[in-house]
Amino acid sequence: MTNGSSGDVVVVGAGMVGAACALYAARAGLDVILVDRGPVAGGTTGAGEGNLLVSDKEPGPELRLALLSGRLWRELAEEVPSGKELGTAEALGAAFEHEPKGGLVVASGPAELAALTGLAVGQRAAGVTAVPVGASELHDLEPYLAPGLAGGMLYPQDAQVMPTLAAAHLARASGARLETGRTVTGVLRGPDGAVRGVRTDRGDLLAPAVVNAAGTWGGEIAALAGVRLPVLPRRGFVLVTEPLPRRVRHKVYAADYVADVASDSAALQTSPVVEGTAAGPVLIGASRERVGFDRSFSLPVVRALAAGATRLFPFLADVRALRTYLGFRPYLPDHLPALGPDPRVPGLFHACGHEGAGIGLATGTGLLIAQTLTGKSPELDLFPFRPDRFAEEAAE
Repeated sequence: MTNGSSGDVVVVGAGMVGAACALYAARAGLDVILVDRGPVAGGTTGAGEGNLLVSDKEPGPELRLALLSGRLWRELAEEVPSGKELGTAEALGAAFEHEPKGGLVVASGPAELAALTGLAVGQRAAGVTAVPVGASELHDLEPYLAPGLAGGMLYPQDAQVMPTLAAAHLARASGARLETGRTVTGVLRGPDGAVRGVRTDRGDLLAPAVVNAAGTWGGEIAALAGVRLPVLPRRGFVLVTEPLPRRVRHKVYAADYVADVASDSAALQTSPVVEGTAAGPVLIGASRERVGFDRSFSLPVVRALAAGATRLFPFLADVRALRTYLGFRPYLPDHLPALGPDPRVPGLFHACGHEGAGIGLATGTGLLIAQTLTGKSPELDLFPFRPDRFAEEAAE
């Protein structure tokens, strides 16, 4: 029996990952409290593009997580919740604008095309569908693409959601008790060191398990529990155009975007990423730089994004940009999230550090966390994601 201040698990962070953790934990039979100092999707999730990608991931544990997550996203998109949850009988995917539109990665020259082709070989072996696209075929897929590109690769498994809607609907569908506007100030631990809940600025929330789904601020929550998790913010801007008729059919990006994602550089990096949305505006990225939590506007970054987008789609030169927004990707040094139980603190689980892939990886993360919370064998090997893998670095 529980009351308003206790449950089976407290999930800290009501972004996309936290909402997914709450959903799958509740579906596993747990009584879930979802707490956030702001609103649902008020952090990195609300500043995301909503990408569900396999195309930008090299073979390995992150790609396996992406493939699992993609399957779960498709299953969720086909669900028809009760009228009480949505007020309609539409599928959940329609409610959060799930678009299985596929991704198109384009190469400007022979060297880029060769690298893209080599990457696709390994991806196919891991279960990814990657279809070569010749230079003469590019305009059949994207009629407004710039001429002179060497070719590309089509990834039908890539998709997109509207992230704030997705987080809100998954949080609602979970049935979790939502505690927004409530700042976690401590992680409560018993005499044996095990977790027994969290302290907030509005009282304690008690539970024998705490899931750290605080995204870019996951290192702060870990520190409250007495452990180190070296999450750093990696800033990115998105440029938003005026609403347009659908001219960009897929998520389209240059092949060098994959290298930027994998880079350890703290310096500014930009590579063109362009995609249309169900509402009409075109979203333009992508930039990456480690500048702490600096939220100041950067005209050079936005100019670089615009220039890259018009190189891919020349028609955008005549389109108005209505606004820009920025967010902070939760970066860990090896580009893998921290996922699963923390052996240093019994009852503490981590689900953060997904960098720019948190929307896409959220469903798989939520399922794996729920499986470990309930003592089941997780569907994927969590060893590469273990939260204490940075402990030796901390001791140096």
